[in-house]
Amino acid sequence: MSLTLYDCATAPSPRRARILLAEKGLDHATVPIDLRQGEQLGEAFRAINPQCTVPALQTDEGLVLADNAAIAAYLEARYPEPPLMGVTPAEKAEVASWNWRVEFEGLMAIAEALRNGSPAMANRALPGPVDYAQIPALAERGVARVRQFMVDLDRHLAGRDFIATGRFSLADITAVVAVDFARAVKVRPDEAQPHLLRWRQAMAQRPSMAL
Repeated sequence: MSLTLYDCATAPSPRRARILLAEKGLDHATVPIDLRQGEQLGEAFRAINPQCTVPALQTDEGLVLADNAAIAAYLEARYPEPPLMGVTPAEKAEVASWNWRVEFEGLMAIAEALRNGSPAMANRALPGPVDYAQIPALAERGVARVRQFMVDLDRHLAGRDFIATGRFSLADITAVVAVDFARAVKVRPDEAQPHLLRWRQAMAQRPSMAL
């Protein structure tokens, strides 16, 4: 087995891949990509991932998996233990549904707020090889969406230890990264979301979450 992760320690998307690899107990090589310096847009990295995004996972089969959905699908199929995407058909559907919901309502909303509101991301409102101008109104909407996401997630976690099914799953990984990344737009869970705080504290006990 030989896995190489093209990573950026400060970005949320590659953190999802790092946590997943750790939960699967998989060793891997790491190649850091400096997003602040625009290394992802350089010719060397474009040759590896033309989408100019991280994470990218290179396998010993010569595959380059350039998004978290592909990375998760590959690792779950090749290394099924421990199962992180459900076991039964019903569990698989529940994990997939909640993982997408957390990504759409959480991570995408945070990115919408950050990329459209940060002066450092002028003309970089979307990731990838094409420059897009910021739309300031989307930054305001993104913050509102993130705040609602925290409320909804807290409500969902009442009486639950995990986001989906009765065990730790990919949905918990995505949710941890989303909740932590929300700090970038100055949104944090507080005493008004006790179930969310309890869940996040429990997740902190997992060694993978320090990555």
